This record gives sequence, C-alpha cells and structure tokens, in this order.
Amino acid sequence: MATAKKPAAKSAAKKPAAKKAAAKPAAKKAAPAKKAPAKKTAAKPVAKKAAAKPAAKKAAPAKKAAKPAAKKAAAKTKSTRKPNAAFMKPMTPSATLGAVIGANPLPRTEVTKKVWDYIKKNKLQDEANKRMINADDKLKAVFGGKKQVSMFEMTKLISNHLQ
Repeated sequence: MATAKKPAAKSAAKKPAAKKAAAKPAAKKAAPAKKAPAKKTAAKPVAKKAAAKPAAKKAAPAKKAAKPAAKKAAAKTKSTRKPNAAFMKPMTPSATLGAVIGANPLPRTEVTKKVWDYIKKNKLQDEANKRMINADDKLKAVFGGKKQVSMFEMTKLISNHLQ
C-alpha cells in the first residue's frame, strides 16, 4: 500500500506545478493585450464604458438591500403568532401523577416542567445516557411499572394521566 501512495503523491505534486506553469503564460499573454490600444479614438469608448459600469454597480446593491428588508417584514409577521390554546388549557392530573406534581389543574407545559423539576431534584436522569429516566416508586406508577423510560416515551406516558 505504501507504494500505491507514493505515485499518487508525486502526481499530485506535479499537477500544481503544471497548473502554475499554465497560469503564468496566460498572464503574460493578457498583459500585452491591454497595452495595445494606444490610439486617442479608442480612449473615448473606453471612458464611456467606464462611466457606464459604475452606474450599473450602484443599481445592483440597491436591489440586494431590498431583499433583506422583505425578509425582515416576513419575520415580523411570524413572531406575532399566538400559542396554541390546547397547550394552555388546564388539565387535571390523575392521582398517581398528582403525587409527583400536585393535584391542581395545570396546562401541559407546566406539567412537563414540574415533572422535569422532580426528575432533576431526585437525580433520576441516567448518568450514562441523559435521555433515559430512571423511575423511583412514584414515577414507576406513572410510567406503568417500567423501571426506565426515554424522555420521549415519558411525555406519552404522562399524557395518559391527564384529563
């Protein structure tokens, strides 16, 4: 395998040198072409073209500036959206879930926050895999007798205890 890598390295080393050599003659050929028009009549059209180019460049940035302004206007309309009323509706937890978060009706968002507070307070998150929750006696009843569940499965199991 070592022999296969050496020819590839040599050919790779030769290619940039070949590209450099090819680039140098092209640059030399381009330079004399620019010096050739020395007549006064040729200078006038060049001046007109030079004057036309800055005007075109000025118009192009104006178009680019208009596009971000349109995006900002669209972003403002998105930020005014209202939260879904279904998430804000107070739900009554079951007796088993009430032992963990309390028996008062709470929105789903608050239920999730309180369950996570309970998990962090009692250090029930698995040390090796933070996505897994190790259930204690109270959470085991909520999780349907499972010792360990993933955080995604946990939300599904909790929703079964909300009415």
